[in-house]
Amino acid sequence: MTSLAITGIAELVTNDSARADGSDPLGVVTDAAVVVEHGRVVWAGAERGAPAAETSRDLGGRAVLPGFVDSHTHLVFAGERSGEFAARMAGASYDGGGVATTVEATRAASDETLRGLLVGRVAEMRAQGTTTVEVKSGYGLDVEQEARALRLAREVTDETTFLGAHVVPPGADRRSYLELVTGAMLDACAPYARWVDVFCEPASPYAFDADEARAVLTAGGQAGLGLRVHGNQLAPGPGVQLAVELDAASVDHCTHLTAADVDALSAGHTVATLLPGVEFSTRSPYPDARRLIDAGVVVALATDCNPGTCHSTSMPFVIALAVRELGMTPGEAVWAATAGGARALRRDDIGIVSPGARADLCVLNAPSHRHLAYRPGVPIAAALDL
Repeated sequence: MTSLAITGIAELVTNDSARADGSDPLGVVTDAAVVVEHGRVVWAGAERGAPAAETSRDLGGRAVLPGFVDSHTHLVFAGERSGEFAARMAGASYDGGGVATTVEATRAASDETLRGLLVGRVAEMRAQGTTTVEVKSGYGLDVEQEARALRLAREVTDETTFLGAHVVPPGADRRSYLELVTGAMLDACAPYARWVDVFCEPASPYAFDADEARAVLTAGGQAGLGLRVHGNQLAPGPGVQLAVELDAASVDHCTHLTAADVDALSAGHTVATLLPGVEFSTRSPYPDARRLIDAGVVVALATDCNPGTCHSTSMPFVIALAVRELGMTPGEAVWAATAGGARALRRDDIGIVSPGARADLCVLNAPSHRHLAYRPGVPIAAALDL
């Protein structure tokens, strides 16, 4: 493509540390422009200083920010669980047992059906400003089905995660299933995966305890996969500290944290990825983002889009929840949904608008990033097609 100057930007969120300071972590530039070439940002700053480009596009006073980075999703699935959602709204608790329902529907679906559902969900995300998405397996729970899920996921993203250790399938022997996950299943799935993940929740009879989770993560790491952890969702537990000990890129949920958990995150390099759509959909307590941020922990936001506990593809919705319920400022929530997600994926080419970064941009039908929380439920965000 030829060089393109994007002008008429009322507010540009760069997340560029060279522009950011204590009062402005977003590195905001007003009356800004961005120049793009070959899918990369080659210049960003005040429009009056923009270099010449071969073509231009005027956004007419709208805001631009890095595309949202949704670093935790379960998009390869068939079926739906609205009845389970309705039961929770009436007071039923969540313990992870509903995953088996989705496993049955997903196994029964054809490749064509699953591919169509997956592509549709990614398009729905992009229409709301998401430009990078991580996709997990976890609804196959046998060798063939887990590999199929990751093969399909790899068609839409490079950020694919092997989650054979989502739950122990009903009727399966725990020890035998763990041996399968860390053996033949891992061997079949590793070629299609960048990451390995485990649902470490001793409070759930379906999930994995600390020793089991360690075995899964150790095997995945030895296979060359990066580490991720589902932890501390249902109750305090070992997930967070195990993730930090093993230098996992991210530990996700972090709903129930002890002081020791916060201290461990503060001292390590593991990102705390918060998923407030889950708490919205399960009537669970919201995580305390303020406590984490004040302790110096890097926080990311993601949807956890899945059929059981958060059937939403909307990062703007997650941002609004984070501001309303998690104690985050609008700026902190936007940073967590962009740069924070990039950190959770250990990427430095996304979540930022600066020379060399991917030209993954989100445009708002509004003059400021604050409108994402200020106008919840209004479709003002979309990925910018170049």
